[in-house]
Parts: sequence; C-alpha cells; structure tokens
Amino acid sequence: MRTATATAHPNIALCKYWGKRDRGRNLPTNGSLSLTLAPFQTTTTVRWGAPVDAATLDGRAASTDEARKMFALLDRMHPGRPPVAIDTANSFPTAAGLASSASGFAALVLAADAAAGGGRSLEELARLARVGSGSATRSLHGGWVEWPRGTDPEGRDSHGVPLAPAEHWDVRMVVAVVRAGRKETGSTEGMNHTVATSPFFPAWVDAAEADVPEARDAVRTRDLERLGAIMERSAMRMHGSMLGADPWLCYFAPGSLLALHAVRGLRRDGVGAWATMDAGPNVKVLCESNDAARVAAELSEAAERVEVLAPGGPAHVTVA
Repeated sequence: MRTATATAHPNIALCKYWGKRDRGRNLPTNGSLSLTLAPFQTTTTVRWGAPVDAATLDGRAASTDEARKMFALLDRMHPGRPPVAIDTANSFPTAAGLASSASGFAALVLAADAAAGGGRSLEELARLARVGSGSATRSLHGGWVEWPRGTDPEGRDSHGVPLAPAEHWDVRMVVAVVRAGRKETGSTEGMNHTVATSPFFPAWVDAAEADVPEARDAVRTRDLERLGAIMERSAMRMHGSMLGADPWLCYFAPGSLLALHAVRGLRRDGVGAWATMDAGPNVKVLCESNDAARVAAELSEAAERVEVLAPGGPAHVTVA
C-alpha cells in the first residue's frame, strides 16, 4: 500500500465562472480569475491499494454522491486502478459557498498522483482537477490565477494559469460567514438550471468574458479600486442571472444583504472594500491588509463569524 497526503487552499473567483459549455469535461462558458486564500485548507490522504474503495469527508463516511465523484476522478486518472482509501478534511465549512470543492479536488489529484507513483505535470493535474470541480484547476496554484475559457474541444487549453504569486500584493479577503451549513442547491445543480432557464444567461457570459482582461491588468498594477469594482459587478451579475432562472434561484440569506450594505457603508466612509459572493450566502470582502480589522468589525454585525484570509500558496504534497 502506498500513501500520500496533500494540502490545498480554496480560491475565490474575483471574475466568476458560472456555466459550462461541456459538462463532461467541465469546460466553462467564460474565463475567470481568482485569488487563492490561506489559512483555509483541505488535507487529503490517499492510500493506494486498500482492501476496498472507501472515502471519508470531515471524519464521516462520504455520501454516495461525494464518493462517486472522487472515485470517478481516480478512474479517469488511472483506469484499472486498485482499490483506494481517501480521507479528506476541510479546516472550514464544507459545501457552504466557500470553495471547499476547489481545494478538495486539487488536494485529491495531487495526493492520488503521488500515491500512484507520480510523474504527471502540473498542467496535466490542473486539467484533471478541473474535471472534478471546475474551480479546482485554480486551487493547484497559489496567489492570483486565471482560468481561460479555451477553444480546444478537449479542454487542453482550459486550466488554471498562474498570474502573480501570493506575495505580489498585500491584500486580505474578509469572509463574513452568515450561514455555515450546507446550501440547499449545490453549485453544479444551480449552474445547470441557470444555463437552461435564465434569459439573462447569454448577457452574463458576454459581460463575464470582457471582465477578465481588465481584472488581469488591475492585478498586475495593484489597482484595488478598479479590481474591486470589477469583482463586485461580476458577482452581482452572476446572481442576477440566477434570479432570472425559472423558477428563480437565490443563494442570499438575510445576513448576506446586511453584509453587502455594510460594505457600501465602509466605502462611503472612505474604506476601500469590495464584496463578492459565490453560490452560497457567505460574503467575501477584498481590502488592503491595513483595513482588514475595520472591515471585519463592520461585518461582525451581520455574520455568525468573520475570518480574515490572506493570499495563499500553491497546493503541495506534504507526505509521500
């Protein structure tokens, strides 16, 4: 039996990915740009050659659907593989719109590759991670990462590409956890429903694709006001496409709206802070590091708890 353990940080998309042009390969309808965040992390151990396939998540037996996704990815990586045991745990809420699937599948492909003997390039692993969870292709890298839409029908040119390392920019992402439990509608289900039924979806795709080069330039020049404005409108337009679905889809909770209004209030008071939300109720706020304490204090009124995260490094194997 060969064993390997890997860790990966989640990432938050500043320019959102929402919608797939190829579901089987998890190819996006539009490009995206993200920031990898620490100290949140997933730690995954893979034991290659176990008695039977088995998986645990956060100390419990993985559900049938969770296990199916993990083992399907391993089947793609290694057809004819032996039975494998997977133990994975998150240091932050799972399936709550905090990108646990991104860090989870990034850690899984790294640990599985190492346990099986290694040899795959980072680019190949990034393409494999994308199949497990689209945003996982970004969590293999640290810092600022772009995921191009790509044009190749097989997806060879659609994977995470490093834009700048974690130390490029001293910013913080302040996370207002307004609801830590699992969301009622999973990201994939919500995404597919939006694509199929929302008349706003084509406009979302056009706007989202145009945001990426502008955000890339803002990251390179460390222009927080410009990047924050792009980030905030990307999130609101994405959620607008969901509200236009039939029936409408809404991930907001009452605390989400309170947090968003708190961010606007901070800007009126001269604090540079901009908000984003993924497919979940929790609000993430980008700001300079020296403003993080003020932002966290304001968000605490709306949240169950507040976390201050910093740019994180790449996924890596810790034990092999």
